[in-house]
Amino acid sequence: MAQRSKARQVALQMLYQTDLNPDVDARSVRAMIEERLDKQALHSFAWQLYSGVMECRGELDASIVEAADNWTLDRMAPTDRNTLRLAAFELLCTDTPHRVVIDEAIELARKFGTRNSSQFVNGILDSLVPRDRRADEHDSPHR
Repeated sequence: MAQRSKARQVALQMLYQTDLNPDVDARSVRAMIEERLDKQALHSFAWQLYSGVMECRGELDASIVEAADNWTLDRMAPTDRNTLRLAAFELLCTDTPHRVVIDEAIELARKFGTRNSSQFVNGILDSLVPRDRRADEHDSPHR
């Protein structure tokens, strides 16, 4: 497994943990991240993802609900909901290419979700890709 993929997986696990047990404190989450990842750069990346989602959760949730026709967050499986939050954060708040974000989210959905999770996640994330990022990547000579 690629290093950053592993960090995303750990960040997802921490988001899931916090979603189901809101009393988990940030210090415990950070310690669990460090326990599961062996490199400082990966600790930092996973923490950036986790803390970014937690900081922007209200806005991310609103974007997800808007993109998810006839779905509320409560109706989504916890793994799908947190995969979407993680990917939405990367799409909307980082410079990670949207194709990488969506591919990584689909893999997380396959690994941790149901049989239909990858298609569900893909459909919602595709509609969240900002137009300017979609256009920039089409114009790039490094497709």
